[in-house]
Amino acid sequence: MVDDAALRRTVTQIFEKLGVSPDDAAEAGEVLTMTDLRGVETHGVSNMLRAYVRDYKAGKLDPRPGWRMVRESPGTAVIDAERRLGIIIGPKAMRLAVEKARRVGVGVVTVFNSGHFGAIGHFAMQAAEQNMVGVCFTGAGLSVVPTFASKPLLGTNPIALAAPARHEAPMLFDAATSAIAGNKIRLAMRVGSPLLPGWVTDKDGTPIMEEKPIFDRDDVYQAPLGGTREQGSHKGYGFALMAEVLSTVLSGALPTMLVPGSGSKNHFAAYNIEAFTDLEQFKDTMDTMLRTLRTAKPAAGQERVLYPGLSEAEEIQHRRAHGIPLHKEVIQWFAECTSEFGLAPLVTMR
Repeated sequence: MVDDAALRRTVTQIFEKLGVSPDDAAEAGEVLTMTDLRGVETHGVSNMLRAYVRDYKAGKLDPRPGWRMVRESPGTAVIDAERRLGIIIGPKAMRLAVEKARRVGVGVVTVFNSGHFGAIGHFAMQAAEQNMVGVCFTGAGLSVVPTFASKPLLGTNPIALAAPARHEAPMLFDAATSAIAGNKIRLAMRVGSPLLPGWVTDKDGTPIMEEKPIFDRDDVYQAPLGGTREQGSHKGYGFALMAEVLSTVLSGALPTMLVPGSGSKNHFAAYNIEAFTDLEQFKDTMDTMLRTLRTAKPAAGQERVLYPGLSEAEEIQHRRAHGIPLHKEVIQWFAECTSEFGLAPLVTMR
């Protein structure tokens, strides 16, 4: 177990050693730590930090602060990240969207030519914390096979939405448009868990319909949400394409299927609730709706009904009180990394 403050401190120090400015390093440390606090290990320090370290060392990411504003209007902006890390650019882009929404009701910022954006629900929550509805889309990668196709042409292209409530935990939906997030495959490989039927395809694009352990990430492609056409994979495929249009094409960039290795693209939107309806009424309605879902009678054999964001909010409280669990292999990686950079080791709780 690791205390969240200790994790945030060590992660921030690692980014600084990579040449990232103190402010940007703190931004990255906050995003990764909050992701682990929410229980989203696939996009927290376990899977992503080593990848970011590797990309900075390889010169794939620019550690210098800044971005290039391509075009801007009172309610919109298009930003060239110039190969900077997405978890550093993302919070700034959503803050800009929120500022625009305060002035004109809705703010939309698109970003292209970026590194990985992490768990995009974090950015949607930034808007929710400012009494707005936050929406994010990502278009990145080349790992998902469209329905009936034989090779991957899309990324996992996640979608996120967050909305505030009064007493209930805020709604937070953040999910890939693929049957399984790419990082969950890496997590399954680390812990030795098999992948479930319909999550991935073989190298010909045919969905694998039995449980399958994965030892080499390159042995399989990812299937769209739904897995097969009969189970609705055309819907996941459509959602992925929707994210591609809003993130990539709207930025004036080209999809990865046309320009492999062209970086991540993102769409950040903030809706000022007060520009649409009374804020207090909105929160009361959200409370009533979310409470109705939370207290719904569960089906036989099920403990309770959840809504998106409830388990994450509960996990934040639990992990702040009891610590963040990290696999022993991750602790070992931290020991090697901090030693390499001449930093104090990551302090564990036990």
